[in-house]
Amino acid sequence: MNISVVVPLLNEEESLPELSAWIDKVMRENEFSYQIIFVDDGSTDRSWQVINELRQNNGNIQGVRFQRNYGKSAALNVGFEAAEGDVVITMDADLQDSPDEIPGLYKMIINDGFDLVSGWKRKRYDSKWAKNIPSKFFNWTTRRMSKIHLHDFNCGLKAYKKEVVKSIEVYGEMHRYIPVIAKWAGFKNIGEKVVIHQKRKFGVTKFGWNRFINGYLDLISIMFVSKFGKKPMHFFGLWGSLAFLAGFAITIWLSVEKLINMTHNTPYYRQVTEQPMFYLALLAMNFGLLLFLAGFLGEMIARNSSDRNRYLIREKTE
Repeated sequence: MNISVVVPLLNEEESLPELSAWIDKVMRENEFSYQIIFVDDGSTDRSWQVINELRQNNGNIQGVRFQRNYGKSAALNVGFEAAEGDVVITMDADLQDSPDEIPGLYKMIINDGFDLVSGWKRKRYDSKWAKNIPSKFFNWTTRRMSKIHLHDFNCGLKAYKKEVVKSIEVYGEMHRYIPVIAKWAGFKNIGEKVVIHQKRKFGVTKFGWNRFINGYLDLISIMFVSKFGKKPMHFFGLWGSLAFLAGFAITIWLSVEKLINMTHNTPYYRQVTEQPMFYLALLAMNFGLLLFLAGFLGEMIARNSSDRNRYLIREKTE
């Protein structure tokens, strides 16, 4: 199979017929063998019924339906598991991503040797204040932290080698950082393609301001786990040890100061345990121990949790 198209969706019943017909037209014109994987992320409209109706007329369409809304990352992860094509294309279901971009993206993966190609919506039709300006700041920050020079990390239109999607894991709200995850997994040949961004034709956007807050928290998590996930003691051990040693050094200094005063019969006005510095030293030592132990264990438990990517799937198409 040449191409798998993974389409996460939430309440997009109006756009699905046009989108599937458009994708099918592009595939036939270019003689691609393909599959379309619609992942219904807990829609409350007729999206699932529409998917089943479309499948009756097109055997290349597959559907997965979640019992409830898990988020775009969960939908993509399940779609990646089901993908069989040599190239995997992701796009949103709202018709703002153009299927006409598929042949160009496919060529960049197959002929040009890219592991991942991300779309760049140079001209956008979103709200300037609600999406465009925050997105530019978000992308700038991600570029600086990840050292990946993409203009639009969050573009839903992307292409991947099959090996990439089978090697990475997407959870939480980390779909924004798939290029970062892929890079840390060893797929460093990441490209970019200017793509057409179309005005939304049906419905309203499903994303609010909280995506930027969650996005930055996820970025910190990815950068940390990617760098220290296999060697957490390099982080927790270092800072925990420094905090503990600082507190221990202060305690020793206070004790030695008292002994010197006693040896020289120099009057001192407060015992060691009555001085504020002593309690700061204890705090630093305790903080160091907690950072060393609790942080290490917490990150390891979270990273290796068997439930992290378990989703209750209501039904699948046969």
